[in-house]
Amino acid sequence: MTALMIQGTGSNVGKSLLVAGLCRAARRRGLSVVPFKPQNMSNNAAVTADGGEIGRAQALQARAAGLEPVVDMNPVLLKPESETGAQVIVQGHRLTSTQAGDYAALRPRLLGYVMDSFNRLREAHDLVLVEGAGSPAEVNLRANDIANMGFARAADVPVVLAGDIDRGGVIAQIVGTQAVLDQGDAAQIVGFLINRFRGDPRLFDDGYVQIAERTGWRGYGVCPWFADAWKLPAEDALDLFAPARPSGLHIVCLALSRIANFDDLDPLAQEPGVRLTLLGPGRAIPGDADLVIVPGTKSTRADLAFLRAQGWDVDLMAHYRRGGHVLGICGGYQMLGRSVADPQGLEGAPGLTPGLGLLEIDTVMTGDKRLTRVQGAHVASGQPLDGYEIHLGRSHGADLARPFALVDGVAEGAVSADGRVAGTYLHGMFAGDAFRAAWLASLGGVASDASFGKTVDATLDALADHLEASLDVDGLLAAAR
Repeated sequence: MTALMIQGTGSNVGKSLLVAGLCRAARRRGLSVVPFKPQNMSNNAAVTADGGEIGRAQALQARAAGLEPVVDMNPVLLKPESETGAQVIVQGHRLTSTQAGDYAALRPRLLGYVMDSFNRLREAHDLVLVEGAGSPAEVNLRANDIANMGFARAADVPVVLAGDIDRGGVIAQIVGTQAVLDQGDAAQIVGFLINRFRGDPRLFDDGYVQIAERTGWRGYGVCPWFADAWKLPAEDALDLFAPARPSGLHIVCLALSRIANFDDLDPLAQEPGVRLTLLGPGRAIPGDADLVIVPGTKSTRADLAFLRAQGWDVDLMAHYRRGGHVLGICGGYQMLGRSVADPQGLEGAPGLTPGLGLLEIDTVMTGDKRLTRVQGAHVASGQPLDGYEIHLGRSHGADLARPFALVDGVAEGAVSADGRVAGTYLHGMFAGDAFRAAWLASLGGVASDASFGKTVDATLDALADHLEASLDVDGLLAAAR
């Protein structure tokens, strides 16, 4: 039972995809391999087979390994609720909400959960591939660390450090990381690799040698830019979209400040007949939008205020008056109603916020978080739906008499009387090829005949091929202990 950890010189240097590709490569070698991330910070979560939630990246890595995602793959998940506060999810379920300044006091307690989950996975599999978070060079956070070197040393897991050459300064990234680490932490690192090189990797031969000479670490290769990364479910909204298309059914998604579970959009981004726009703050909703999606959010009332501050409430009404369609998903569904009440202060200060009034519903936030996978049928088309729910709050009102879907025979969601505004708590539904085709057709669009699931698996295979062609994958796997 061995393990290897991929840490990075910073956030978003490609650690998640490296681990996913290595999981697929190890699986091809006949190994029982499992992904693990001690601590993640993301509002893009996946609901697991055992009824909890983990980071979306670990769910993708599980797929690469041929496994169902379980909570042990990401025992600590931080879900930001404000600029300084986050909900703390431990082994799949909410433990508490905390301010950033208070989180350090929690970490010694959380290491026990992390080691408990890691040891279960290590006992059940041949190889655990571990993903770090942020960078070990953040030595100001080293005390009681559970995400990088604190975990690696507690579990005695060897580390390979990944640098992102696309950002520039990769020599300083790697050599500088070694310079600031204490001797024990630096000794845990067995090598390095270079990620996201554009052009001819041989042009970096001298730099590669200089890193090896200055650090004394073994190099495991230079990995070129993986152009098809956008085809995989993203954990960061900035990584979401395909190359821009000049035409097609125009779907606009509002980039809320606490946007959550935006991987709902991934299947739409891959449709060649769809032009998908993630609309940033300060930009007006385009007049040629066919559909506006108000997505999920970690803080419904706060993002209602954010939405209004951009003028999007006025734009939405104008879009609707022009005959446009609106879809709200989860928190976005709640926003479309008449009001959102949070009497217990579960997402911020207690209170009630007027909604956008496009649906005749009202929502009350309740402490019983709903976390479940669901199967059902879309009422309008009759097509089957597979998805998941992950939300606080219950909605009621007249428009629920026209449900969006039936889940186990029970009405779910709401549709306006004219059928142009719909809301649902169901995430992940667009991954269903038949439903996606029917839904796009109802808006005047045409779906491709591609299977989203097959595209994801083919891209994971291509990612593994990409790593095999550029990195010493056998050497990386042999470095595990």
